[in-house]
Amino acid sequence: MTYPKIELHVHLEGTVRAHTLLEIARRNDYPLPADTVEGLAGLYEFRDFAHFIEVWLLTTAALQRADDFRQVVVDYAAEAASHGAVYLEGIFSPGLRRGIDCDEMFTGYCDGAQEARELHGVEVRLTPDIPRGYTDDEAETTARYSVAYRDRGVVGLGLGGLEAEYPPELYERSFAIAREGGLASVPHAGEAAGADSVRGALDALGAHRIRHGIRAEEDPGLVRELAGRGTVLDVCPISNLRTGVVASLEEHPLPRLVAAGVRCSVSTDDPAMFDTDLSHDYEAAVTLGLRPRELFEAGLAGALCEDGTRERLRELGERFDWSANGAGSALT
Repeated sequence: MTYPKIELHVHLEGTVRAHTLLEIARRNDYPLPADTVEGLAGLYEFRDFAHFIEVWLLTTAALQRADDFRQVVVDYAAEAASHGAVYLEGIFSPGLRRGIDCDEMFTGYCDGAQEARELHGVEVRLTPDIPRGYTDDEAETTARYSVAYRDRGVVGLGLGGLEAEYPPELYERSFAIAREGGLASVPHAGEAAGADSVRGALDALGAHRIRHGIRAEEDPGLVRELAGRGTVLDVCPISNLRTGVVASLEEHPLPRLVAAGVRCSVSTDDPAMFDTDLSHDYEAAVTLGLRPRELFEAGLAGALCEDGTRERLRELGERFDWSANGAGSALT
């Protein structure tokens, strides 16, 4: 039996499977390094986190039109629904440096979120990312566009990219704009950089939730603070393995963070690029000793949806017979 899942951390550009990427690239006359599914597969053998970012930038540049962005959301909602997803928060990076009209991009993704609900029954909310390395003007433009589309399902502002090179403090003003506009702060931190990055995300960016956050473990005092705050970490076990953030799944900090009282949801990050899906990431967490029900509850705690949707998700979780498939109680 497939149990209900909540996914809070998935880059929509990184959900595009190779056959769809080829279709969109041909439609937009965009050259890829390979013209077959098999050829593209070789791109995704990542040396390290920086190599992953390089490939991500190369391949996502194929997405150029509103219909591309709409298709990406709808296609991933169908995939995620097949793995039990009932709610997801999709990340995308506005293509300011690719000359893409922001209104076309935001409209395409927002149209996709609406269509995903109608076709696949998955509630989708959107959390655009500021790519690290953006100028102040570019970052603040992203924040303002995000606020402008709040009534179409944009619920938060994120920060992604080369974490070790661009600390959170550089983007303090942009996140202030977002928070003043009613959006949550959901930056990446504690993935390619350590506990100081998580601290910066909390203090400078007012983070409501941390994407990844696993290297908070390097500072026991910070772990206690995260537990005390009830801050949810969006943990992506297979992504962390693929990019070399952890040496092996068995060494992953996830169970130790949960045992210390930190709420952790589980997500795929970039499923097409990391050869994973929502079921595989949940299964990875289960092998580490977690229970699907506690992952659902952590996802619900971290979700940025409105009260009505939250209550429907809560009721769904309460009605589901978690014990029927061994998915029941919280980790002890």
